[in-house]
Amino acid sequence: MNCNTSCNTTGDASDIEWPAIIAAARRLEQGALVAFPTETVYGLGADAENPDALAKIYAAKGRPSNHPLIVHLAPGAELAYWAVAVPAEAHRLIEAFWPGPLTLILKRASHIPDAVAGGQDTIGLRCPSHPVAQALLQTFRQGKGGVAAPSANKFGHVSPTTAQHVRDEFGIPPAGPVDCILDGGQSEVGIESTILDLSRMATHGPVLLRPGHISAARIAEVIGCEPRMPDVAAPRVSGSLDAHYAPRTPVALLPASEIAGVLQSLAVLGRQAALIHYSPAPALAASAGAPTHSVPARIAMPDTPEGYAHALYAALREMDQANAAIILVEAPPQDTRWHGINDRLRRAAFDSTGALSSLIDQR
Repeated sequence: MNCNTSCNTTGDASDIEWPAIIAAARRLEQGALVAFPTETVYGLGADAENPDALAKIYAAKGRPSNHPLIVHLAPGAELAYWAVAVPAEAHRLIEAFWPGPLTLILKRASHIPDAVAGGQDTIGLRCPSHPVAQALLQTFRQGKGGVAAPSANKFGHVSPTTAQHVRDEFGIPPAGPVDCILDGGQSEVGIESTILDLSRMATHGPVLLRPGHISAARIAEVIGCEPRMPDVAAPRVSGSLDAHYAPRTPVALLPASEIAGVLQSLAVLGRQAALIHYSPAPALAASAGAPTHSVPARIAMPDTPEGYAHALYAALREMDQANAAIILVEAPPQDTRWHGINDRLRRAAFDSTGALSSLIDQR
């Protein structure tokens, strides 16, 4: 059966297209790669206990073998099978946030393959809330297996939030490295899960390794202390490199007060820019006395962190197709509610440092 298909994401498990789920679970058990939706982004999944299948993930993405994967578990999965020395804080966070967009870094059980952890003695675990993901995890090995699943895109590129994004990256199955794509609609959250290190509680306490939808403040409400920022000895985790989540077109982050003037300078030089903003276009124009309506590619983003995150990766992918010289992004607010979004944008723009200046200076 071809499981390159859509699965209903509304309602309870009775609405899921179970033949597609069963086919996908069998593919995983046979060592194949299956792309599937989660509430954060689409994941590229493989059996977390099959080193050969894990090697396919690294090869398909072009991912360094020392860059660990996150293991996705079914609701109610036996945590002790995957991790040892699980602290009480982990159980409280699981009770509060699983299923949901929170990954916990714990000490890895010795029988779990090194490959899933990038050779480290820790492991990242999470339980996604998307109904298609839950159905797949409950079906795969009768809910007792784990599916290692980084984002379903080439390493360092913009993460996918729709099945079409996955097809754009890897092709339509059976062509390409992905054997099956489960289509569950657009991911609700839109940016990757929060990653919290609990593997060094005795020496470091909780450490926030990647910000996301679940904030440090919400974590502190559950465990009674604010997580620390990453230190040099922290475990390696997904999305922690300086450059990540990047489109092929250079990206520049700018305050609202500079955007209209930069657009005008680029227009004078005959260079087109794509624009992602959340302030109203008239307000941007008024801030510098220059028009923004003539920008050939422009996306107005929601002005809430939840709405912005949901739309972010789709916007970056769309603007990457605009054949512009650069993507200008209005810098979002800097308050803690926008921490995860600012983290993704900073990494998306990291390798583009100096690109805007070079364009404007080429006279």
